[in-house]
Amino acid sequence: MKKVAIVTDTTACIPQEQVERYGIKVVPMTIIFGDKVYRDGIDISPTEFYTLLRKAEKLPTTSHPSPDHFLDAYREASRRAPNILCITISSHFSATFNSAQLATEMAKTTLPNTAIEVLECGTAAAGQGLIVLAAARVADSGGNLNEVKKTARTIMHQVNLFATLDTLHYLAKGGRVPQAAALVNLLLKIKPIFTLNHGEAHTIALPRTIPGAVKRILKLMKQKVVKKQPLHVAVMHADALDEAVALRNRIASHFDCAELFITEFTPVMGVHTGPGLVGIAFYSED
Repeated sequence: MKKVAIVTDTTACIPQEQVERYGIKVVPMTIIFGDKVYRDGIDISPTEFYTLLRKAEKLPTTSHPSPDHFLDAYREASRRAPNILCITISSHFSATFNSAQLATEMAKTTLPNTAIEVLECGTAAAGQGLIVLAAARVADSGGNLNEVKKTARTIMHQVNLFATLDTLHYLAKGGRVPQAAALVNLLLKIKPIFTLNHGEAHTIALPRTIPGAVKRILKLMKQKVVKKQPLHVAVMHADALDEAVALRNRIASHFDCAELFITEFTPVMGVHTGPGLVGIAFYSED
């Protein structure tokens, strides 16, 4: 029996085979499309979601998991280990962290013999996924709660995330950028590149094409890489598999990768970014 079980949410964008390999408990976000409610990654796949989103006149809405959902996850995880580390998306983006914390208080009564700690990872998407996977590997090798938590905190400060958007249309529809910005994007064909640092999203470049954006992302990656250290890399995409495969192949040919995989961008975040997003998250081994 392992000493620590790992819990996270679906914004972590972890491929299912990795979830199963390390016994990670993933709590789903909720997507509301008209009068239909979907559990992210359970009731609707990313491909199905982006097909619906392209046709939608009104954007769907999303909801974070309730404390009860996290408590259920803790109950299940407690059967695997006496300690639990829950790693959530940054509280800047969602109330998920607060729900997980409330569930921890509830668990003091229902799971008195289980130690539970919650970390907000400071990032999201594949960046969050790499943090969760690093922690899960330490847990899988028999690490205790302090060792697993220390690994998660270390990777939190090392991980980088860069992604490019195909359009600002969905951000504008959701009220997250002005309509004027979306119009400029449409007229000039700008493909903004953004990064996530300490829970904040920042635009760092405005290339005109997706190939140009990918080239810039690779340049940014090269600047961040610690020389001679193997990389852990996740390539993420929102219904843009061909672009993701091409990006993965370029990374494989230019960098020494201890881990390199493609993952789909969670629909819960895709509500705001729309289809066509391509990006990477990565960190260098110590």
